[in-house]
Amino acid sequence: MNKKIEDIVSEVKKVVIGKDEIIEKVLMAILAGGHILLEDVPGVGKTTLALTFSKVLGLDYKRMQFTPDSVPSDITGFSVYNKNSGEFQYMEGCAMTNLLLADEINRASSKTQSALLEVMEEGKITVDGVTRTVEKPFVVIATQNPTGWIGTQSLPNSQLDRFMIRLNMGYPDMNNLIEIMKDRHHENPLDKVKHVINKNELINLQELAGNIYVSDEIYEYISKLVEKTREHELIKLGISPRGALAICKMAKAKAMLGGRDYVVPQDVQYIFKDVCSHRIIVESRSMINEVNTDEIMKEIIESVENE
Repeated sequence: MNKKIEDIVSEVKKVVIGKDEIIEKVLMAILAGGHILLEDVPGVGKTTLALTFSKVLGLDYKRMQFTPDSVPSDITGFSVYNKNSGEFQYMEGCAMTNLLLADEINRASSKTQSALLEVMEEGKITVDGVTRTVEKPFVVIATQNPTGWIGTQSLPNSQLDRFMIRLNMGYPDMNNLIEIMKDRHHENPLDKVKHVINKNELINLQELAGNIYVSDEIYEYISKLVEKTREHELIKLGISPRGALAICKMAKAKAMLGGRDYVVPQDVQYIFKDVCSHRIIVESRSMINEVNTDEIMKEIIESVENE
């Protein structure tokens, strides 16, 4: 593993305890230039995870709490008339940052979600006909409560597809919970987090990840997996070309964390579920038969391996 990457992971682990796999996958998505969706109940450390990464990576950080009355201008910014200059002055929205924590995104209206969608996809903001580019690197870590909670609504598939991965934090086990309580007895461990790299160094790491070698055999392997999602009897909507590109980018990042400059099939398998589970639409009979998306993803991987 690259020394800088090793230091980043080590520093984040000091604050986010017992979630090593989650930490590594979030870092992979950041190195791959993607956005992260964290779906879980409140209080399991989603906000702490985002804040820790912003400090360790030396990124400007903003947080927006999404509510039903949130409006697009909260994200994009707006123009205000300055009577002294006689001109309209642009006031930045929360998206003008490096790392944006979009908290409880599925509580906002469709119009507000669409405003975030443009920034995530294009890396640009348009206000009053003027387009502004968001500073790089730009990462959105969005959280959402489980569907069905009061005040929530399902994100449209078009927006889900913009997130490179979807992860579940989950509750810590008993030993980790005890360690968390002891760790925060006298002070907040976030106050001791060290700055490991800066923005330019992160951009360089992203470029290195993008240059990881992918053989024709790996491209074919990814294509077969994607094709299987479109043919599976329990899947109504399979993986799009955007999803296939996300698999490829995440596999490159996984190879980089593994200390390799080339992708192997195990890299693809490791990230396949996290990249694909939120992009597919399953048939209703899969719910009746109590077959979840994780089981379907595992079955697809095994079916391609056995061909």
